[in-house]
Amino acid sequence: MNIQSIIQKEFNLKDFQVINTIKLIDEGNTIPFIARYRKEMTGELSDVVLRQFHDRLMYLRNLESRKEDVIRLINDMDKLTDEIKISIEKCETLQEIEDIYAPFRPKKRTRATMAKEKGLEPLALGILNYTIEDIDKEASIYINEEKGVNSIEEAIKGACDIIAEIISEDANLRKVIRNIALNEGIISSKGATEEDSVYSMYYSYSERVKTMAPHRILAINRGEKEGYLKVKLELSDDKIVHRISSSYIKNNERDISKYIIDSINDSYKRLIYPSIEREIRSHLTEIGEERAIRVFGENLKKLLLQSPVKGSVVMGFDPAYRTGCKIAIVNQNGKLIDTTTIYPTAPQEDIETSKKILKELINKHDVNIVAIGNGTASRESEMFVAELIKEMDRDIKYIIVNEAGASVYSASEVANEEHPDINVSLRGAISIARRLQDPLAELVKIDPKHIGVGQYQHDVNQKRLEEVLNGVVEDSVNTVGVDLNTASYSLLQYVAGISKGVAKNIIAYREEVGEFKSRSELKKVKRLGPAAFLQCAGFLRIPNSENPLENSSVHPESYDICKNLLEKLGYTLDDVKNKNINNIEQRVREIGINSLSEELNVGIPTLKDIINEIKKPGRDPREESLKPIFRSDVLKIEDIKEEMVLKGTVRNVVDFGAFVDIGIKNDALLHKSQMSDKFVKDPMDVVSVGDIVDVRVISVDIQKQRVSLSMKGI
Repeated sequence: MNIQSIIQKEFNLKDFQVINTIKLIDEGNTIPFIARYRKEMTGELSDVVLRQFHDRLMYLRNLESRKEDVIRLINDMDKLTDEIKISIEKCETLQEIEDIYAPFRPKKRTRATMAKEKGLEPLALGILNYTIEDIDKEASIYINEEKGVNSIEEAIKGACDIIAEIISEDANLRKVIRNIALNEGIISSKGATEEDSVYSMYYSYSERVKTMAPHRILAINRGEKEGYLKVKLELSDDKIVHRISSSYIKNNERDISKYIIDSINDSYKRLIYPSIEREIRSHLTEIGEERAIRVFGENLKKLLLQSPVKGSVVMGFDPAYRTGCKIAIVNQNGKLIDTTTIYPTAPQEDIETSKKILKELINKHDVNIVAIGNGTASRESEMFVAELIKEMDRDIKYIIVNEAGASVYSASEVANEEHPDINVSLRGAISIARRLQDPLAELVKIDPKHIGVGQYQHDVNQKRLEEVLNGVVEDSVNTVGVDLNTASYSLLQYVAGISKGVAKNIIAYREEVGEFKSRSELKKVKRLGPAAFLQCAGFLRIPNSENPLENSSVHPESYDICKNLLEKLGYTLDDVKNKNINNIEQRVREIGINSLSEELNVGIPTLKDIINEIKKPGRDPREESLKPIFRSDVLKIEDIKEEMVLKGTVRNVVDFGAFVDIGIKNDALLHKSQMSDKFVKDPMDVVSVGDIVDVRVISVDIQKQRVSLSMKGI
């Protein structure tokens, strides 16, 4: 198997892209570093494609390794033939290898293995190969009371058990049956109870395997796990049995064929069908999980890269009932400056005292925005805050913030290190306030799977989920860049090339020496060697450095190139620092990007990146995102009428649509069929988490507190 050729074909890449990317990965370079600083070598492959490339490369290498293992194992048994070896070498999936290895794999005691222990294998092979003329006469030879064969019938039955297992382990046959199941099989589900549930639509449901939507696969799996559904794979049994028979029945006229037919039926019902059903269900689950993980990953990335709200004093409002609403105020830099607890909600409903306390805090600290968590008692708290704002003679707004993971953060080691003297219950309010100011810096403190923008995230392979989500966080952090002098340990550990241990060493160095003056100082940090420096340096920023390049994504390895470029264009580093390079694009056009590339001996992609950086040193790419919607009044579902056109924020995107915050208690559903006049296969092609969208109300169900939306005709 030529791994390079397979990847080249699957990803539609050129030779040099595959060769160079494999080389870069094998050298230990991180995906963010390769994507950002080795564009010439990869042909400008994105971080998303590079991660897919990496996953496929690892799979194919595991495939090769497994082939070698299986060939060795079969050879150690002295059963390896040229035919078996060639078959293994041709395998394209791990499943195909396991099918070939199945007959040789050490087994638990089965009916067939027990029959073999009784010495009945020659009889089985004689029947299967049609070399027996008189079955009763031949079977009588194997009667042996000591071995437990007491009659001709027992001998034949044991031989048929061996034949059934031989048929079930036929790799070529299993491949054919598996393809039939994938292309023609039907997954059906029936209610295991008459109790109404969220799975009611699946109480009498069937769908072809090849057309099942990933979210329906996971819904059925969950319904089965919770005891509401019975699920099975429906196949054309007669067609499959006929296909098996065509491989093993050589002469229908011979009496011996009836024993093979019996063995085929037994093999299919007892061995093949259950095994194929497990494989197909597992295959579907894998599809469902991969899709759910991808959806979670894409939603998470959009959430992490939402525009920060800078320069505002924010009041974090963590709603609750009995235990009271927790309040935390943070200044423009996210530093905690005050906390309290109020009781405006049931059962206390001490609204007037709560208003008085908050008014005093708002005036005392010049609060601009109230960030309200979207959990329990959120909308009651929103109504309270809206009333409060109306009574105040100052410009103040509020916003609903996704608080998923705030409670996890509150009890975490990170929160304890940051706020050792603050009660655990108040830390959630701090997190809510800060995640409005800088979503990325705050959300990296929380295990990504606890950030509620997924679908069925608790049902999927947790190791794979963690791997993908950590990759998303890493890509997001490195896309934005990190302030070396203010970044938390939680943020630093996601910078390319920096481990958890090194992140702590950076913090320790900062506490001991003070602020970093240059990136080169990183080389003094314990355990941060040349390889790690190469990976991380370009993603770390020093805003107050004398050299403006230290506050850009220009990598130190390109500083000389950048300086030479500035000289050729008639600029200095001071011009960059003072942002006095407004006509740089015109000067580049006059000389020509190709000429500059040749003169400076640098690739065009890197050159373009350098030019973009010196145009806007310290630029935060998130600032180009849509700003969040701030409100000063509240909507009730009773206020919502059909045909109303509203502005909302996309909170979550799933396979069947999106949930949009339009300012009422529950997020409204925008089904994918209502996203466009054209067919929408994937809602992510139309909307993303954090998008601000105009929507029209198409139905309101006050009893169920549900609102349905449409984007058609707007």
